[in-house]
Amino acid sequence: MNKAVTDGLVLMPPAFEAGLNLWSREDGLPGQGSWANQPNAAFVPADQDFSGCLEVQKTTATLKLRSFQQIPCRPGMYLRVTARVKCLSGPFPSVRIAAFAAAANGANVPTAVQIGPTVALDQYGEVVTVQALVGSGNRSGVDMVWGTAPAYGHFGIDLTGPTGAVVRIDDITIEDATDVFHRNMMTWVDVRDYGARGDGITDDTAAFEAADAAAGQRSVLVSAGTYRLAGNVTFESDVRFEGTVTMPPEIRLTCTRNFDLNTYAAAFGGEEAGFRKAVQALFFFTDHVELDLSGRRIALSAPVDMAALSGLMTFNQRRVIRNGQLEAAAGPAWDTTTVTSVATYSVAQPETLTGVANIANIPVGARISGTGVGREVYVRAVNVAAGSLTLSMPLFAAAGTRTFTFQRYRYLVDLSGFENLSRLEFREIEFGCAGTASGLILPRVGIALRVDNCVFNRPRDRGITSIGSGCQGLMVDLCQFLSNEQDVPAQNRTTIALNVNANDAKLRENRIVRFAHFAVLGGSGHLVVANHFFQGDDQVAGLRRAGLIFTSTHARSVVTGNYIDNCFVEWSNEHDPEPDFSNELSFGGLTISGNIFMAIDVSSAFRWIVVTPRGPGHFINGLVVTDNAFRVVNGSVERVEMVDDTFATLDFGRMRNITFDANAFHSVSQITVSPVIIEHSQTTASDTWVVSPGPFLPFGGRARVVSGLVPEGPVQNAANVAQYVQPHVLVEQGSARNQVHVRWPTPVRGRVLLTVRADNPT
Repeated sequence: MNKAVTDGLVLMPPAFEAGLNLWSREDGLPGQGSWANQPNAAFVPADQDFSGCLEVQKTTATLKLRSFQQIPCRPGMYLRVTARVKCLSGPFPSVRIAAFAAAANGANVPTAVQIGPTVALDQYGEVVTVQALVGSGNRSGVDMVWGTAPAYGHFGIDLTGPTGAVVRIDDITIEDATDVFHRNMMTWVDVRDYGARGDGITDDTAAFEAADAAAGQRSVLVSAGTYRLAGNVTFESDVRFEGTVTMPPEIRLTCTRNFDLNTYAAAFGGEEAGFRKAVQALFFFTDHVELDLSGRRIALSAPVDMAALSGLMTFNQRRVIRNGQLEAAAGPAWDTTTVTSVATYSVAQPETLTGVANIANIPVGARISGTGVGREVYVRAVNVAAGSLTLSMPLFAAAGTRTFTFQRYRYLVDLSGFENLSRLEFREIEFGCAGTASGLILPRVGIALRVDNCVFNRPRDRGITSIGSGCQGLMVDLCQFLSNEQDVPAQNRTTIALNVNANDAKLRENRIVRFAHFAVLGGSGHLVVANHFFQGDDQVAGLRRAGLIFTSTHARSVVTGNYIDNCFVEWSNEHDPEPDFSNELSFGGLTISGNIFMAIDVSSAFRWIVVTPRGPGHFINGLVVTDNAFRVVNGSVERVEMVDDTFATLDFGRMRNITFDANAFHSVSQITVSPVIIEHSQTTASDTWVVSPGPFLPFGGRARVVSGLVPEGPVQNAANVAQYVQPHVLVEQGSARNQVHVRWPTPVRGRVLLTVRADNPT
């Protein structure tokens, strides 16, 4: 291949027979002296070895011969310069290819190597061939590396050594040797052709950018070597890495055409380093909204702090990370930080701890435990100067100064450094926690984050943790949560699949296996749909814990179509700083419908629906429990619902809008129905019939309303004479106020159907 033909570039310098005025005694620059009419130089038209040649006598320490012609140079072009010389007499000199490298403005480019290897002449009359390869790239075999700055060169030779020798020089030839490295039909360009050195020391940023600019429709090859990049680099072309790159943590490498883990792992010499740099790029350019992990397993030696990687505090554009496995590699980076500190809590500042001792050692994202602290309360922010902590949720009974424990778990993916992050999605990711790390910690503020079709495999402490309102509108769909405590009795487990503090979470079609709890849900407006969560163990008459925990009284949430296995739904107000009822919204707005409730080998005291008020005066105003199936295997339970009165009970006189209807009960001693249609048969005449619907009414509630009374058959007096009279009813009778008295004008007997409610429906 000769570019003098293919690309119209004139590479060959003139022959000596064309005139010695075309050859310079200096650097070949315009106006410099030529070899014409020099007393120590002559053109020899015939020689036994050369068809025509230049004969010179060496009179200076370095005798220069340069063509005045400007020989063009291009990035990616390689020239082979050849000279044939012989010494006729005098002291033997040395010879080398030499040139003047010129920029487009004619100035010398001092960084270009402008002399080739030196060859010593040691026999008279022997023809010696001297060559040098000249080109832009720092490649093996290139004698004179020019980089991309020179636009052209003045080529020739130098004679060095002692003076006095007479030397003949054949016509100097220059040919395109680019095909030694690659041909025009190749679909790539090499960064070395644009000046990259790949020595791990030189900054190759400009060469990478130049190669990408020149690639056009071709790809860029980063050939073998270690390339230091001191500036941000964006490849607009496809790029392939045989070598690796190093760059400061804050500097980005963006591969817009093949933005995937395979590319970044090759670029940075490993999956973990590649993943971290790919995440960094994900938050900065808009050509791709998705990072494909290429189905690869990434062993992480430490948590991935995405805010630190990106250098951002706020990001609200959709981004997706998908298709791979993140796995914790055992090491000290996953150790839990535990701090014990004295602090003061006041209900006037319900989400703040003040006067916190040892505050500098308490990290953001630490879970708080201690007397009066509800489940899943975290440190949202730390103000060291003020000695105060901002909490994710209020404390329900911690007023005053007391000791708290703070535990900061370590997560494979840590988003807690983001002040505000929205619309980030994880799809088809396995969080391989391996009992070493937790899974995912959410940002302090955010909306519409999504975890879809992922697996949380054996988290050490937590699957997904929210430390603020970054869970607003959280979507968790089609995921599996596999506990690290499979063989631990249910009552001894400590791991939790997820928690939510804000509103409108959607938990749909997930499978959760043997955690302490599936979800602790603060806020309201949640949809819990078609999940299967089971928390049983191998204990006989074993204890069970809550699967779902709602911590807001006004839940406004739906639990439907789930398989709730060996656990229960708990409804509390443990995140209320003043848990006693005080003219606020009490427990209401919860619908539990169409679920399968299962229990195996449980105590008869087990219940599937538990209300746990943390202060007195509360009641239920809006609860629907319909179309569910309750079943016990290997035993039975007394009933399906209860009030846990450890802290307080409910005000049954204020119950409103409670419906228990169309449920199926198997191995449940007492079914629960409200409104309940109860048949009462009075076999002896009496003016007061005592009806006891109490066992059927939910939560041991009162018989508050009779909405219907129909005699079945005649109502007769003691003489068996039908009586056509109208009774009235008295509700909330008996010591437990769960009976109804049907009062007649005269003693009668017969049978009636009553519809009794534990609530006031209006």
